[in-house]
Amino acid sequence: MKDSKPLRRAVALHYDEEKQKAPRVVATGSGYVAEHIIEEAKKSGVPIQEDRNLVELMRHLTLDEEIPEALYDTVAEIFSFIYRLDQKMKK
Repeated sequence: MKDSKPLRRAVALHYDEEKQKAPRVVATGSGYVAEHIIEEAKKSGVPIQEDRNLVELMRHLTLDEEIPEALYDTVAEIFSFIYRLDQKMKK
């Protein structure tokens, strides 16, 4: 009998506003690889935002590829959320 649990997917982004025009894909994968990406992010204290639709759109990007302009607003909202969360945790 097959496991009906959906296959987990993950995409990791990095953005350095001084060096990059847009966030870049630094890791992507599904199944075990996705679990490993998430586990490493948690260990490193990297905030995680779960958004199946966004991951589905970004999972076809290749490593070191900038996100497409069509996703700028969505990713900017996520980065803004993470920044605010980070600021609250520092207080």
